[in-house]
Formats: sequence, C-alpha cells, structure tokens
Amino acid sequence: MAGPPPQGSVPATSPLWWRLELAVPPELEESLLWKLGALGVPRLALQHAPLTPRCPRLVAWLPAADWPLQERQRLAAALSGLGEPFGLVLPPLEWHEQHDEDWSSSWKRHWQPDPVGRRLLILPAWLEPPAELRDRLVIRLDPGSAFGTGSHPTTRLCLEAIETLDLSRQRVADLGCGSGILALAALRLGATSAAAVDTDSLAVRATGENASLNGIGVDAAGPLQVALGSVEELATLLAGEPADVLLCNILAPVIEALAPRFRSVLSSRGVGLLSGLLVDQQPGLDKALAAAGWRSRLLAEQGGWGLLEIRQRTAVA
Repeated sequence: MAGPPPQGSVPATSPLWWRLELAVPPELEESLLWKLGALGVPRLALQHAPLTPRCPRLVAWLPAADWPLQERQRLAAALSGLGEPFGLVLPPLEWHEQHDEDWSSSWKRHWQPDPVGRRLLILPAWLEPPAELRDRLVIRLDPGSAFGTGSHPTTRLCLEAIETLDLSRQRVADLGCGSGILALAALRLGATSAAAVDTDSLAVRATGENASLNGIGVDAAGPLQVALGSVEELATLLAGEPADVLLCNILAPVIEALAPRFRSVLSSRGVGLLSGLLVDQQPGLDKALAAAGWRSRLLAEQGGWGLLEIRQRTAVA
C-alpha cells in the first residue's frame, strides 16, 4: 500500500485538513468503517462520495494537528491486511491537503434525501423532504454517525424486506442496531415497540440521538429501548417475551456464532431477517442455522450481499 504524502505545513490563515479518499470494494465497506472508527478516525468525518457502479469511495476529513505523518503511516499499515479474508487487496489511500474550507461541515453536501423501497425516505437531519417525496415515511438520521445510513446494500436489503411485513401489533428486536435505522423504520411502519442493542457504545448513543431526531422516546415507557450488549441484553430488554421480528444486520461469522441463542429473542412463530452476509457465504451459514434449529432461505441479494429469512424449524414428534 502506498504511504501518505509528506506532512504539509499549517498555514497561518486557515486550518489544514487532510482529506482521505479510498475506493472501497463492497465486501469491505462495513468492516472498513468499523476498523477506521477503532483506529481513531472521527465518525463525524466518514462519509460516502457519489457512488461509482461497483466501488463506492469513502471520504474522511481529518484535522492535520491530530494526524501527523507517523499517525497516517500507522493508519495505512493497520488497514493493509483488511481485505485478506476476502482475497482482496485494499486500494492505496489517497491523501489531499485542504486549506481553504471548513471541511468539518462541508461533508454534508454529499448527503441527499434517499428514497428506499416503496414507502421510506432516509433524510439527513438538516434537510426537509422534497415535495415529490413528502408522501413517504421519513426517517431522519445524522449521517455523521456512520452506523448504517441506508446507503450500504445490506441496510437497503433489510429496509426493503421490513416494508413487506405486516408490523401492526408486532414487537421488533434489532441485534447490532448501529444507527438504529432498522428499528426506527420498523416503528415508522407500524411496529408496536422495538428493542435494540449493539456492542459499540457509540452505536447505542447514535441510535438514541437518531430516535430523538424522529420524535421517538428511548426509555422503559417509550416505543424504543436501547442497550449496550448482545443477545443476553436484548433478551433482558424484551423481558422474557421474545419478539415477533428479529432484525440482524451484522457479519456472517457473528450471525453463525449467535444463532443458537436466537430463540431467546425471537418467538417460535416469529421471522428473522439476517443481512451482512455475502451471497457466497450463504451455504455455510445455512448449515449453521439448521444446526441451531432454524429454516433459512435467501430473500434477496444486491451487489454480492444477501438477505436471509429465518424461522424456527417445526418440532417433529
């Protein structure tokens, strides 16, 4: 991987930012977002540039004072092996100096109202819905959280599938909630309540903030409850009454590890929607789900990513 350019000097009249650009193979997009966050790249800076047909570009604006040459080299080295599990090589990082613009706010120009499916509209918090889309159900998000904004195929697959369900009087569980977009969509589409968990405290905070943007209360008395944790914490939120619908947009190895515990959060007659998996990972995941007592089928795919529907296997007397 090519290293970053020499460190520039900071002009006296304006702050210097680094604009980091990277072409991201779709298989690596979710992993890269999480990895960058773990390495200290501010999530408020991580955004998508306009998409190319097969390879989105990730853009991050980094304050120069916090990212000297040594830190940029450390970042490049840490990302270099990210594609190995997929047999991919991550393209070189591209570093560009920025002197004359407040990049801490200009990233907002990349975000526009995003209609999903037949009824939903993902709307950046600072925008109003355009006239031609005002009949849609609006989900307001702060895209700066970088936790599932509707742009990734796995999120879109889940949202489009949620739309097809009759959620009236249904309780929804969201395992690995990220921005909370799936739980919020379920509530917009008629679910009675939603319980959501994530193992990342920043995701839990993002979900709460996005719920507030949508006028949805996050507490024991409100329609949405959010907690830090995994399956056990989700079961606690559900208070011993498994949900009617389980939403799970996380990577295939994590789904496989958690599948034996899904019964504690999904009712015997419930349906689960699992995304975050590559289509070629489906056969192995189907076997793991079957071993845990679940029937699974591929509902949809997009850009090499798949969405599975799961239901409990009927016990044989």
